[in-house]
Amino acid sequence: MAASRNLSSFRLPPLPTIRELIKLFRLQAAKQLSQNFLLDLRLTDKIVRKAGNLTNAYVYEVGPGPGGITRSILNANVADLLVVEKDTRFIPGLQMLSDAAPGKLRIVHGDVLTFKIEKAFPESLKRHWEDDPPNIHIIGNLPFNVSTPLIIKWLENVSCRDGPFTYGRTQMTLTFQKEVAERLTATKGSKQRSRLSIMAQYLCSVEHIFTIPGQAFVPKPEVDVGVVHFTPLIRPKIEQPFKLVEKVVQNAFQFRRKYCHHGLGMLFPAAQRLESTGRLLQLADVDPTLRPTQLSVLHFKNLCDIYRKMCDEDPQLFAYNFREELKQSRSKNQTKDSDRESCGL
Repeated sequence: MAASRNLSSFRLPPLPTIRELIKLFRLQAAKQLSQNFLLDLRLTDKIVRKAGNLTNAYVYEVGPGPGGITRSILNANVADLLVVEKDTRFIPGLQMLSDAAPGKLRIVHGDVLTFKIEKAFPESLKRHWEDDPPNIHIIGNLPFNVSTPLIIKWLENVSCRDGPFTYGRTQMTLTFQKEVAERLTATKGSKQRSRLSIMAQYLCSVEHIFTIPGQAFVPKPEVDVGVVHFTPLIRPKIEQPFKLVEKVVQNAFQFRRKYCHHGLGMLFPAAQRLESTGRLLQLADVDPTLRPTQLSVLHFKNLCDIYRKMCDEDPQLFAYNFREELKQSRSKNQTKDSDRESCGL
């Protein structure tokens, strides 16, 4: 645990460059892990600046890799930096940084998707949810293959106020494929409007801060990269359980080019689908001929509130999965066809 210490201005001593470290430790980005190294310290410094004032802050960096952003965070004069890295190949290079910044850098070899951060920082940093955000920041250049499941996991943590958000409204500054960054921040009516747009924006203030061209990374990805900043809202725009909101939003967007009543209808068993979908839309005051991308967060609030009441009336409704019903229906039809064949019909 980081203790009180002298927090006078700190700069890392001269070190091998990231490019030299990659050669020294014979590091190569693992394609199966969607790894891309950001070597330009001007860009890593910019990411860190956009995270806010980190002087004396406590920072949790996810996926530090060879340590480019790690260096920029340490040079921002933080009080304590915790990095979680899954790939053992990067640990020696990070340990070199730790040796160059005594008492400032803690290294955990682990998976960010399962790492428990609840007790990683001092209890004294905790803030009430209604207060300003705590002096804790999450920063990371996320591998593309984990970025979406990780932000969904953290958004659920925001909803439950657990995980990194046991400390309060912890701010996050993260990289995503540009297309994902645009989805996270897309407004109503935008082509990029998606499930991610609603799930992020009902819980957080979300800002696409800037875009990094793909050629800045090694190896160069096929897409550009967006840097996105999240600040949890004091009061979520939809006050229902995360899993309920997620189910309504997922169903609405599964037929994104059709009218919204098609997807929302899949919330209900076939026998009552027409009637229940009509009731849901009418009580939520949602035009059934709107497309999912045209629905506002307020529309989804109304839909979630009414769906919750319908689930309270029918306790089995929330567990309903239209794919399971479809699978059972197909299985029955196949059995009937087999019976007919066996009878020579």
